[in-house]
Amino acid sequence: MALALPQAINAHTRITYAPTESAFSVETNEDAQQVTLRIYDDGMGGAPTKTVKMTRSQSGGTLWQATVKGDLNGKFYTFDVKYDGKFRGECAGVWATAVGVNGKRGAVIDMSKTNPQGWETDVRPNIPAQDLIIYELHHRDFSIDKSSGIEHKGKFLALTEPRAIQHLKDLGVNAVHILPSFDYASVDETRLGDQQYNWGYDPVNYNVPEGSYSTDPYKPEVRINEFKQMVQALHKAGIKVILDVVYNHTWNIDGSNFQLTRPDYYYRKNADGSYSNGSGCGNETASEREGMRRFMIESVKYWVEEYHIDGFRFDLMGVHDIETMNAIRTALPQDIFIYGEGWSAGSCAIPNEQLGMKANISQMRGIAAFSDEMRDALRGPWDSDSKAAFLGGVKGNEESIKFGIVGAIDHPGVKYDKVNYSQAPYANEPTQMIAYVSCHDDMCLVDRLKASIPGIGDDELIRLDLLAQTVVMTSQGVPFMLSGEEMLRNKKGVHNSFNSPDEVNHLDWSNLERYPQVMEYYKNLIAMRKAHPAFHMGSADMVRRNLEFLPSKVCLVAYHINGRQVPGETWGDIYVAFNGLNRTRSIDVPNGKYKIVCYKTECKPEGGIYLEVTNGKVNVPPQSALILHN
Repeated sequence: MALALPQAINAHTRITYAPTESAFSVETNEDAQQVTLRIYDDGMGGAPTKTVKMTRSQSGGTLWQATVKGDLNGKFYTFDVKYDGKFRGECAGVWATAVGVNGKRGAVIDMSKTNPQGWETDVRPNIPAQDLIIYELHHRDFSIDKSSGIEHKGKFLALTEPRAIQHLKDLGVNAVHILPSFDYASVDETRLGDQQYNWGYDPVNYNVPEGSYSTDPYKPEVRINEFKQMVQALHKAGIKVILDVVYNHTWNIDGSNFQLTRPDYYYRKNADGSYSNGSGCGNETASEREGMRRFMIESVKYWVEEYHIDGFRFDLMGVHDIETMNAIRTALPQDIFIYGEGWSAGSCAIPNEQLGMKANISQMRGIAAFSDEMRDALRGPWDSDSKAAFLGGVKGNEESIKFGIVGAIDHPGVKYDKVNYSQAPYANEPTQMIAYVSCHDDMCLVDRLKASIPGIGDDELIRLDLLAQTVVMTSQGVPFMLSGEEMLRNKKGVHNSFNSPDEVNHLDWSNLERYPQVMEYYKNLIAMRKAHPAFHMGSADMVRRNLEFLPSKVCLVAYHINGRQVPGETWGDIYVAFNGLNRTRSIDVPNGKYKIVCYKTECKPEGGIYLEVTNGKVNVPPQSALILHN
C-alpha cells in the first residue's frame, strides 16, 4: 500500500511566532483531559507569567491549540497534559525548535533572526554519492586538546576556524559526519566548566542543536546561529554536513517529551506489555505508527530546510521499519545522502523482515548500510577485542574483504557462502554500502591493532593502519573514516568511550608532526580515489564489467580494473593487491611497463616509479597494499 506523505512540513506541530501573537499546538492521545500552556520569562526557574488552558481542535481529537496575544519573542513555554485526573509534568513538547538551558522549556524566537550573514546564499555542495569520502567526528574530540590550536574548543564554532577547515581540506574529505548534535540529556549545560563528556545518543529535543556545543546555552538563538555558522563554513569549503540522528530511542521513557504528551504511543511494547528494547537503551520507538513516522519525516525535512543539512546517519536503523525509511527517502531531495546501522541492539517487537536491517537494503533504494563484513574481516570480530583477522595474518577473511571491495553487490568473483555475516549480496548499487574499518563505536583502529597483535611496534602498526585504510578507500562502496585516524589516534585501549574523559577521547594533533608519513599517505590515498573514477564507479553493472579478482591466497586479495572502460579514467589496466602477512607475496600480471603508485608506506598517485614486468609476476610487500597501472 502506498504511503501518503505530507506535501510540506506539517506546520500544526510547531510553535508559530509573530510579533503580535504566537500560536501553540501539541498532540496528545485521544483520552487526554486537559492541556495547560505556561509562559515563562526564563529558561529555568521562576513562576509562569501566563497560564493558558488549551482547547481541543475541532479537526481532530488529538490536537490541542492556543493563541497567545502579544510579542512573546524571547519567552519560554511548557505543556502539561492531564490523563486520568493527573497532570503528567511540564515539558517542551516533541516539536520544540528552540529551547532554554538543558532543554526543559521551549523557547519562542524569530528563527529568521538566527541566520548568519550570507545564509540565504548558502548551498549544499554538489557531490554525488559515489564521490563522497566521509569523516566522522565528535565536536569535543576534534578540537578540545591544546594541540589542536583551535580557539572554540568543543564547540560548533570550532568547525568554522581556519585551522579546522584547512586540515579537512588538506586531508581531502568532502563530508563531515557529526555525532549527535541535537539537544541531549547527559551533559548538564549549567555546569560546562566541569569535566563532562558523552557521545550524545540520549535524545531530549530532536530538532534543536545541543547547548553544550554553543558558547551560551542559556540563549536559545545562540546555539542555532552557531550551528548554522558551522554548516556555512563547511559548505564554503566544499564539505557536506551529515547529521547523526537517533530516532530509535529516547534517553528515558517516563521523562521524555514523547511520554509526557502521548503516553505509550511512541514506543513499542512486547506481547506481555513490557517495553521492547531493540535499541539496547531501555526502549525502542514505534516508527510504523503514523505519528512517529510523520515526526521522523518532518524532523529530517526541518534539518534540511532550516539548517541546510546534507545527509543523515541513522543510529540503529534496524529498529526502524522499511516503509518509514523509504518514506523518508522519498520526502527528501535526492542529493541528501542517507545511511545507517543495518542492525538493532536486541530483538524488536516487530519482525526483522519489516525492519531496516542490512539484509533488507535491497528494498530501500537510495539508502546505505555499514559493512561490518569488511570491518571485521580486516580488524577482527566485534565481540572480541583480542581476536585478529586479515590485518593480523588470520586466514579465512578473503571473501569478506572481496564482498566489501565490490560494495556488497552481486559479483561473480565473490563466494558469498564464505562471507562472514552476509551469505548473499544486499546492495543494489555499491553506493548502498559504507566501507569502513573503525568508527566511534568499539576500539579505534590503533587500539584494536595493539589489542589483537601482541607486541606490535610502531613500524608494523603504521604499515597495517595504512593497509586497512587503503582497502577502505579503494572500495567501490562509500568510504568512511573516524576522525584522528590520520593522526594515529588512540583511546588508551578503551572499547566504549561514550562517557570517558577528554584524556581518552581527544585528538592529539601533535601526532601530525610525530607521524607525518601517516597524514601524507592518507592525503594522497584520498586524492587518488577522488581523481580516478575506477575506484568509485557508482554502478553495479560497471563494477561487474570492469573489476575482476585475481586468485585469492591466504591473507592476499588482489584484483584488476579495466580503466579503459570507465568513463573519465586516465589509467589503463589497474592492479590492486592487499597482503596481510608479514612476508613478501606475489601476484600474476601481464608483462609490460607499469607505474607503481602505492607501495609499502608511500602513496604517490601522480608520481610513483616505473616497473618493467618480464616474468609475469609482481611482488607485494609485507603487510602492505600495492597499486600499479599501465
